[in-house]
Amino acid sequence: MTSAMIIMVVVFVIGYLAIAMEHTLKINKAPAALLLGMVMWTLYVAIGGFHAGENHNVLIEHLGDTAEILFFLLGAMTIVETIDQHGGFAIITDRITTRSKRKLLWVIAILTFFMSAVLDNLTTSIVMCALLRKLIYDKKDSWFFGGVFILAANAGGAWSPIGDVTTIMLWIKGSITAGGVIKETLLASIVCLVVPVAGISMMLKGELEKTPEIQTGESISPISKFQSKLVLCVGVGFLIFTPVFKTITHLPPYMGILLGLSVLWILTEIMHHKRPEVYQRLNIGHVITRVDTPSVLFFLGILMAVACLSEAGHLRLLAQGLDKMGNFYLTDLIIGALSSIVDNVPLVAAAMGMYDIAEVGHFAVDGAFWEFLAYCAGTGGSLLIIGSAAGVAVMGMEKIDFVWYLKHISIWALLGYLAGAGVYVLMSMFIFHS
Repeated sequence: MTSAMIIMVVVFVIGYLAIAMEHTLKINKAPAALLLGMVMWTLYVAIGGFHAGENHNVLIEHLGDTAEILFFLLGAMTIVETIDQHGGFAIITDRITTRSKRKLLWVIAILTFFMSAVLDNLTTSIVMCALLRKLIYDKKDSWFFGGVFILAANAGGAWSPIGDVTTIMLWIKGSITAGGVIKETLLASIVCLVVPVAGISMMLKGELEKTPEIQTGESISPISKFQSKLVLCVGVGFLIFTPVFKTITHLPPYMGILLGLSVLWILTEIMHHKRPEVYQRLNIGHVITRVDTPSVLFFLGILMAVACLSEAGHLRLLAQGLDKMGNFYLTDLIIGALSSIVDNVPLVAAAMGMYDIAEVGHFAVDGAFWEFLAYCAGTGGSLLIIGSAAGVAVMGMEKIDFVWYLKHISIWALLGYLAGAGVYVLMSMFIFHS
């Protein structure tokens, strides 16, 4: 590694620490991440990585990949906020009668786990955060539940071919099959969830306080129950339809989510145009102003910073270094752990570029290397709150502190990650690939 590449790593670490110490430094993580992303690319050009004028397409390509995620995030958050403003989630939360923190934690964890397999971990986290605000008022409790959302969403996405970006990548390339990844990683993913939720549930005692919204009824929109249900069904329907849309059309997910947003937008325009006082409050042009834009900009900064490391060759060198260990189980475990620091997509892409799909053995279709990579890359991001799209979304929506997550959730996430990995390795050695 050259001195210039080392300097880039140092800058990335400093920026990463600034994001992690957001509350200590009293500087919002969004400008810190944006500064990091822009400085990284500026530094890369300054050291001769590429000429910005002649190779502008390099930057455009990475920005395009990042924009796909940002537009998906923006569209999903707007749909969820629209449902929320129309009282749609109240229809669901009114049916959750338990006030026991422990029981509710398990209900929410299981619901998130299976929702993530159908929607994807990012969309599921956004939806569950919206539900959380209707159920929990205490900040400490909401952070614990938010941490469980991240764990459950990532664990649920790991065993489904459409539940996480990395499993989609492996599935599309043909490294894994839908039936294979479900059969071989489902139990490991369940263990990865059950272990930390069992530990975290022991830290929660008593019953939840009712939120002021539930007590006063302020969140109830001046619309009919039918309209609330209609917006809920259309909004959630399009969230669920998005992975189906991608499978059918092969268009990126943000196209499906923006299709859903446009239909929902037109529906609400028609629904409220005769009531100006309702339209002013509930039209999506107003609702979108309530979306957490700083979190979207934070996502832009951190993803562009990681893209710069990928373009500069840092991740390729990392993958080559891991390959020298000779034990693919250990390689996958380390890739999963590293995905909590840098985005799992370029890490998995690097691994896919290093190995060809073999006819037989661990590198064949549904081989142990690829299946275990799907598990590790999907669940390893839970170790740190900014290690996954779900974590970034929950961090932004619930304002969870990086250090708090590190102290209270990361250790349980690590235990679950290792426990699930142990289950997979044992099953792989004695059942699936014996």
